Amino acid sequence: MSKGLLKRFLTSGVKKGRLGVVYSDGSADTFGEAAPGYPEVVVRFTDSRVPRDIILDPRLGAAEAFMDGRLEIEEGDVMGLVTLLRLNNRWEKGGQFAPPSVTRKVKNRVTWLAERVNTALTSKENVAHHYDIGNDFYALMLDPEHWQYSCAFWNTERFGEDMTLAQAQRAKLAHIAVKLAIQPGNTVLDIGCGWGGMAIFLAQNYEVEVTGITLSEEQLALARKRAQAAGVANKVRFELIDYRVLAERCRAANSQFDRIVSVGMFEHVGQPQFETFFQSCATMLAEEGVMLLHTIGRMGGPGTTDAFTRKYVFPGGYIPALSETVSASEKARLIATDVETLRLHYARTIRQWYANCLANKDAIIAMYDERFFRMWTFYLSGAATVFEAGGMCNYQIQYARSRHALPLTRSYLEAEESRLLNKA
Repeated sequence: MSKGLLKRFLTSGVKKGRLGVVYSDGSADTFGEAAPGYPEVVVRFTDSRVPRDIILDPRLGAAEAFMDGRLEIEEGDVMGLVTLLRLNNRWEKGGQFAPPSVTRKVKNRVTWLAERVNTALTSKENVAHHYDIGNDFYALMLDPEHWQYSCAFWNTERFGEDMTLAQAQRAKLAHIAVKLAIQPGNTVLDIGCGWGGMAIFLAQNYEVEVTGITLSEEQLALARKRAQAAGVANKVRFELIDYRVLAERCRAANSQFDRIVSVGMFEHVGQPQFETFFQSCATMLAEEGVMLLHTIGRMGGPGTTDAFTRKYVFPGGYIPALSETVSASEKARLIATDVETLRLHYARTIRQWYANCLANKDAIIAMYDERFFRMWTFYLSGAATVFEAGGMCNYQIQYARSRHALPLTRSYLEAEESRLLNKA
């Protein structure tokens, strides 16, 4: 029965490109027709439970079958497989990639509702799940210059189509820095500072004092070492603290920051905490201050986190829609002074990370095991393709507390960005 349901699902879901499936009983089917730009992939199921698992929850079922070696890819790779499925179900055309069964959907929703509130304690645990798996691992995947684990900015008009990941990450840092409209002597708060790349970049290029906060002990230790090596330890300090705790400390001390930046952290806040996050930011931001939020976002309305991502990648995470992000920030009287949507930049970034992981496959397996490598490449494949054909993008939202805090036009951005990139 499950085999028949899977055939119906793939017949309707794969029209362009070709997907070959070899079942555990030796029978085989081919779905779709060859088409330019669409991959051709052949998979083999090593046991009879795989069709059932995929039908119950296509993302989680296929992921775990792949991780366990019960779904083997004989021609192509996991990126090609997920790309093929995504391209046949583009978000713009109303397609929905791999919805779970009604029963599993209800179960997933209930579990998601139970996990969605991020307290300070659970936030630290969730961050550790993903970011404390080891700096040595991330060194194999990320750009070594800036250690950026967020969407790069592919300014190909300036650097050409063959620009490197490191160039694109520097371009991202510059693109964000100019939107902060930094003035000499400003104090800057970096919420979710990662391995210190943003804080170090600002300290190297401006006369500022930067405070970076994180909940990852692994990131904190390396960020401090990197700031020391970059010669900016006197201008940058890092602290292991939750943004809510810091906001309370600032309120008690009646202290504020001139600028706030947060890159790739808002996805971990949790939907019920959106208003708390922005109220905390408003508390910590000076009256004439400026804030820049860089986050993954949904191009449609609010949604839920799928079971695979919640279980294996980002527990407690939630990708916000633009509508709910701005709605929450409005309640803190933060003015959205500029909004930019990055549509394809993250897809290109993640494909670079995927290529780095493939190049370092043996080292990654030696660190962990084959199952981890399969899980991680499945995650990267899904992440890349959801920005190419699914409903995800990146938003950069510039905020101010005062309508007088920024120049009247956006002309200041281009000149300052050019200055920063010319220093490279």
